[in-house]
Amino acid sequence: MTSIRPRVRIPGPIPYTSWAPETGDVTSHWNRLIARDVVRAVFFVPRDHFDIAAGVSHALDSYLHAVSAYPAALSQYTCCDWEPSGLDDGGWELIRATLNPKEHRYAEDYTRDEVSQALKDGADPYFGIYGTQDSGFSFEYHARVPSRQASPDRASVLRVTLPTEYLKERGASAIRELALELASLLPFASGHAGLALDVAYPRLGRLDTLRPLLFRHPGFDVRDAGIRDELGVKVDGVHWMNFLGEPVLGGLGGASGLRARLHSPSTEVQALDSERILVLLGPEPEAGDTAHGQPLPAYRELARVLEPWQEPFPWGYLGDQGKSADEQEWRRWWRRFLD
Repeated sequence: MTSIRPRVRIPGPIPYTSWAPETGDVTSHWNRLIARDVVRAVFFVPRDHFDIAAGVSHALDSYLHAVSAYPAALSQYTCCDWEPSGLDDGGWELIRATLNPKEHRYAEDYTRDEVSQALKDGADPYFGIYGTQDSGFSFEYHARVPSRQASPDRASVLRVTLPTEYLKERGASAIRELALELASLLPFASGHAGLALDVAYPRLGRLDTLRPLLFRHPGFDVRDAGIRDELGVKVDGVHWMNFLGEPVLGGLGGASGLRARLHSPSTEVQALDSERILVLLGPEPEAGDTAHGQPLPAYRELARVLEPWQEPFPWGYLGDQGKSADEQEWRRWWRRFLD
């Protein structure tokens, strides 16, 4: 059966309200897409920046090589406490300096007078590189704040997106190779790559617009990733490429134990080393289509195996905001491969 991968472009403009003392509230419109399909890769690394900066630098070099033929991929950047700006030589100097830490300093080591300088000094390093608007290109890294007693729920996060046009032009093998390069030097607890929807803020508030896509095409991910998600060593669902490290891998009986529990002919379990594996669900990422009998059974099988390690529903606060109906729908989407 031929896989279905719909092209998603939900047009704007997007209204937003700004305030100024001279004018009060003013409604303007941002002429950008509400949502578009992308390929997204995310890695959750429960280590401090000092320990993984070299691996992140390698991942950035791999990304730059992959997008070198696409001028639209490198347009804007933000770094630490600097405002977003056009990507120029100065921006690259800041980014490379961020990836070359000189000392491992914990948050507790800052005096009261120094706390305000922690961002500039690299105690909370992050940067993002973005393509032109709506291009689908991005590379973001945000390290966890280093602490002498690091929370098990905190992880540094690396997030990369590519437009689905890249997938169409280069093929799934190019995506797979890039994701493996991104992961190669990262001691991740978990990670993934696959189809996703890049949705304009507020993402969860756009349920009415997204509903026809979400429940018909379960292979599209919507859950974004950030440093404050506190995912820790859990997994945030099932995707085309599923990277598993410790302690999840050990809890599943290692690569051999996992292979014994997965029977879909399209599933491949690949050991990357003794503590990291890749579970690949088919030769290419699929959106699925429940209206045409494509519920993604391999994804469902892996979801059942990973359920004990599944991240708890992350948006329970919607009910507290008076959006109980939305919360129930998002819960249904969250468990789309389990129920």
